[in-house]
Amino acid sequence: MARLLLVLLHFLWLPPTNGKARNVMCAISDPYNLPYDYYQKGDLIIGGITTMFGCILNGISFTENPKGKDVLELVAKPKVYQHDLSMVFAVKEINENREILPNVSLSFHIYDSYLSERMTYQNTLKLLSTHARIIPNFKCDIQKHLIAVIGGLDSEISLYMATVLDIYKIPQNGICSALNEKTPAIFRAMDTLTSFEPLRAQAISLMNSDVKVFIVNASHQTTVCLTWLIYMHSLIEGIPNFSVGKVWILTAQWDFSVMTLQKAIDIQIFDGALSFAIHSNEIPEFTQFLWSLHPNSRRADAFLQGFWEHAFDCTFSDTYEGKEDTVPCTDQEKLERLPGTLFEMNIMSQSYSIYNAVHAIAHALHTMLSSRSKLNKITDQHRQDHLGLQTWQVLPLAVCNDHCHPGYSRKTKEGLPFCCYDCVPCADGKISDQKDMDDCFTCSEDKFPSKNRNQCNFKFITFLSFSETLGIFLVSLAISFSLLTALVLGIFMKNKDTPIVKANNWNLTYTLLISLLFCFLCSLLFIGRPQTVACYLRQTTFGVIFSVAVSCVLAKTVTVVLAFMATKPGSGIRKWVGTRLANSILLGCSLIQVVISVLWLGIAPPFPDLDMHSLVEEITVECNEGSLTMFYCVLGYLGFLAIVSFTVAFLARKLPDSFNEAKFITFSMLVFCSVWLSFVPSYLSTKGKSVVAVEIFSILASSAGLLSCIFFPKCYIIILRPELNSKEHLTRRK
Repeated sequence: MARLLLVLLHFLWLPPTNGKARNVMCAISDPYNLPYDYYQKGDLIIGGITTMFGCILNGISFTENPKGKDVLELVAKPKVYQHDLSMVFAVKEINENREILPNVSLSFHIYDSYLSERMTYQNTLKLLSTHARIIPNFKCDIQKHLIAVIGGLDSEISLYMATVLDIYKIPQNGICSALNEKTPAIFRAMDTLTSFEPLRAQAISLMNSDVKVFIVNASHQTTVCLTWLIYMHSLIEGIPNFSVGKVWILTAQWDFSVMTLQKAIDIQIFDGALSFAIHSNEIPEFTQFLWSLHPNSRRADAFLQGFWEHAFDCTFSDTYEGKEDTVPCTDQEKLERLPGTLFEMNIMSQSYSIYNAVHAIAHALHTMLSSRSKLNKITDQHRQDHLGLQTWQVLPLAVCNDHCHPGYSRKTKEGLPFCCYDCVPCADGKISDQKDMDDCFTCSEDKFPSKNRNQCNFKFITFLSFSETLGIFLVSLAISFSLLTALVLGIFMKNKDTPIVKANNWNLTYTLLISLLFCFLCSLLFIGRPQTVACYLRQTTFGVIFSVAVSCVLAKTVTVVLAFMATKPGSGIRKWVGTRLANSILLGCSLIQVVISVLWLGIAPPFPDLDMHSLVEEITVECNEGSLTMFYCVLGYLGFLAIVSFTVAFLARKLPDSFNEAKFITFSMLVFCSVWLSFVPSYLSTKGKSVVAVEIFSILASSAGLLSCIFFPKCYIIILRPELNSKEHLTRRK
């Protein structure tokens, strides 16, 4: 059957047996301008491409003006006209029902394809252009608000329409063919005539075949071709009422209708043919609508007049005035008198599908417009812009595999049509919430993909609170160390007159204990929902207090070293030993950290922020440091003080005192430096509220290291070994 389409197109040139049909010459303008289109004004337009007439177009060269070229119009296929009328009737029904599209009028514009790819392209562009002008890429004159296009009934017509409509972002319903070959183009065959003899030989071969059952899967145009083949074979054999004795199993889109040139052909050869029916229902109102049609009625259109002339073999005086061998059309022609091969009064299955397609578009618009509260405020001038209408898909999807469910996306199979694809799971962090999505997408910042990757769930807002287990543990730890520090401070104040307390500048001792107390307490600023004041105080308070504590340790270490060196005979360092140098070290080193903190608050202070990205399922409320550079300057300076203190204490660790405090300071600085060196990689690798927990733990651990290494040995002597708390014992050299 692949070659049968070409056969008919040569036979169409043969004169009909009854001699009534005519070939009509049509004048054209620039470009081809054939007379048949049907337009009704309205707010929103549904376009249509039908196939009722056929024309062979003369070629157009680039060296001459196309105006005045002739178009040979072939006879019509009147039965197809019902398809156009079903679309007109559906629009009429919708406009009369104010519950579907209130305040919006639906309209239509129907063109004929003329069985020509050139005319199909041209008329499809006309649907996209202003009325009566082909200007598809400019907005001028009265705009046509095209929202959908229905047609064509032939696969080739649909293909040519889709080529143009796809450029202008009008989606195609997703229908594709799994076949890699197709029949010869009927449009191309109409413009290129070849030899008759091979075609006649094909007809004889087909009819004389021993095959008894033909399963035909093709468009309705093939029916016409096949009819002509069988008819020509009967003429060749001289058999007036020829029956091929074949069983035909046909697809649903077959339509036993004839061209006007074929009126004399008897199609009883198809008696007993089996066909798969398309679902349809009776529409009594549609039949009444057909009864009211007449070229002289107010509903008359260009299609109706052409249909009437070809169906009833008559002419209208204003069209063929002065022509011979013409019968004028009167009011006596009745549609119900036409045979079913030319026209049917009951709605056909394909017409019913077009009727349903128009209603599907209207109800889709109704659903969209009903969800918009501002519908009643639409003005005629801005109606299209406000509605933001898109074209609608109204045909079923044809695929060669199962649908991809939500959570998966489609992956095209190489070498196969687009409707053949694999379903691949969405990548981490992405979802798909509809069937057959081309790609998965990322959730918004405040949502995360579900386990099945088919929906987005809202993220939980988290921060280190006082009520959760980790928060309670850290608060308990901070308060416990604070109470312990206060206890040590009380022990030292009670024993302030003993040598071990008075040794090595008791003012520095008290300052160090108080600073350690505040170090433990400042960790509480890091717990709870971050607020502006808390964010300002967190890092700056921690930096300044720890600088005071480490400065005290450095001052105590320097004092120990200078005190030992001053005991040597003739040493000039004795004048440096005293509270003045220690206080200068304490104030000077602490002041530098204060200056860094003030600059930080002045340039880019910390502020409350939401971390959307660190954790998949959580939004962390945190203090944004504002300037990481200033944050690391605070830590860097604190580390610098700790390294200097450690170095000086390490060099003085072997001084020959029975109680060498430099030895314990060395241990405390070793613990301090170890904690903060491990803090940096932990801080950078941790996410969410655990970042705050890491810093709190570092504060508590380093403060506890200073407290235990420096003061616990002294407390041991004061409480448990009071006999060692004497000047003679402390100054005795080993």
